[in-house]
Amino acid sequence: MKKIVIIMGSSSDKPHADKIIAGMKQVDGYDISECSIDVYTASAHKDPLKVLGVLDAHKEHKALVYITIAGRSNALSGFCAANCTFPVIACPPFADKVDMLVNINSTLQMPSKTPVLTVIDPGNAALAALRILALADQDEA
Repeated sequence: MKKIVIIMGSSSDKPHADKIIAGMKQVDGYDISECSIDVYTASAHKDPLKVLGVLDAHKEHKALVYITIAGRSNALSGFCAANCTFPVIACPPFADKVDMLVNINSTLQMPSKTPVLTVIDPGNAALAALRILALADQDEA
């Protein structure tokens, strides 16, 4: 089964995660009933072992995309990308334009060998994840 795993850096990111999940339900042409969605709260700064546990629990899946929601220094997205082989989409939350610039900046500047796709709009993050998972259907055809 296809899987989308959303990891939030903080429980305060839940409204942003809800927007992403709502976006998945509004995308035409994709059957999300064939996709499970798991949501976790785990901070790369405060509880990196919990993040590693989430990644380890999903390592055997064939078709999986991570969506990370973290602001400020956004270690979560890079940490996930460095410790798994699946696509990681960062969709940072922001309260205003200044906060957006800080969050975008920290999300775009990832170290080498930590490929993180940055998508600002929650609906577009949902669509990107579904399109990536649709590639698994092409592999089966």
